Amino acid sequence: MAAFDAVFVGLTILDIAGRPVIDIPPRGGVAFIEQIRLNPAGTAAGANINAAKLGIRTAAVACLGEDEKADFILASYARLGIDCSLIQRTAQQETSATILPIRPNGERPALHCRGASDALFVSEEEFDAILDCRFLHHGGSGLLAAMDRGQSALLLRAAKARGVVTSFDLIAPNENTLELLRSLLPSVDYFMPSLEEASYLSGRTDPADIARFFFELGVGTLHSEGWRKRLVAADRRRWHRTYRGVSGQCRGYHRLRRQLLRRLYCRAGPRVKHQRGVRGGFRRRRAGGDRDGIGCRRGGLAAYAGLYGGKPARIKSFAAASRGGKSGLAPLIE
Repeated sequence: MAAFDAVFVGLTILDIAGRPVIDIPPRGGVAFIEQIRLNPAGTAAGANINAAKLGIRTAAVACLGEDEKADFILASYARLGIDCSLIQRTAQQETSATILPIRPNGERPALHCRGASDALFVSEEEFDAILDCRFLHHGGSGLLAAMDRGQSALLLRAAKARGVVTSFDLIAPNENTLELLRSLLPSVDYFMPSLEEASYLSGRTDPADIARFFFELGVGTLHSEGWRKRLVAADRRRWHRTYRGVSGQCRGYHRLRRQLLRRLYCRAGPRVKHQRGVRGGFRRRRAGGDRDGIGCRRGGLAAYAGLYGGKPARIKSFAAASRGGKSGLAPLIE
C-alpha cells in the first residue's frame, strides 16, 4: 500500500488577501476595507488543501523560508493532517508570498515575492519517498527556478514509469513557458491551465483547437476554466465544454464506485453535499463546514479526476459543478 494517496509538489506560498480594494490611497493615506485573510496558496498548496479536506492522505513537497509565513503555512497544514516531512526549509530566502488587493468585481491583481519556491529542488535520491503514492500533482513551473532546469520533467517521467497518475498546473505563463512545457507534458495525465492561459500558450482561441494543440504535446486530459465557460477534453479524442452554473447529475458522482477503493469512497462520500442548482443540475456544496468550499477549479479536479476517477483513458467527459466561482467535478465514467 502506498504511503500517501496524493503528493503535491511545487509552488507553496502565503496569500495575504484584502477586499474590496477600489484603489490604493495616495502617498501615506489610509483606506478601510471589509476583510483581510491569510491563506496557504499556490498551484501545489491549493490543490493539496482541497484534497486534505476530503480526507485524502496527502503530503507536501515545497521549499519554505525560516520565517513567520512558513510557520503559518505549516500550522495550517498540521490542522488538516497534511504530511510535512518532505518540506524543505532555507534561511537564504523568505517564504514565497503574494499580496492580493481584490477588486469589487472579483479581479485579483497580484504583487508576488518569488522567494523560497525558487530554491525547491528534488533530487533523484528523493524520488522513492515522493513517489510512494497513487497520485502526483505538480504545480508552479515557471516559478520554480531550480526545478525548471529539467528536474520537474525527470520527476514526472519517474512517476509515470511507476504507474502514478499525474496532474500539472502552472500560473503566469510568459513567452518562455511553452518551451519549458514541451519536456513536461508527455508525462502529464491531467493538465489544468486556465482557459486564458491555455489560449495564450497555444496561440489559439477555439476550444477544440486548444485541446488538439495540447494533445499533440502529449497531454492525456485537459481541463481549462475561463470567466464564462469551462473546457474539458479527455482521451485525446473528445472535448466537452460547459458553462458556469451548469453541472452534472449527482448520479455521476456515485458512478465513481466502479473504480473507487471502498475505503476512500466511504471517507469522501459523507464530506460531499449537493444542493439543487440552476437548469436542473446540482451545485457542489461546502464540505465539512469549510468556509471556502471543497475545491477550486484545479484542486477539485486533482482530487476527483485522479484519485476517484481512475486512469485517464477511462474518463469520457466531465461536467463541472459551480458555486460562487468555485467548482468541484463529477467525472462521468465510461
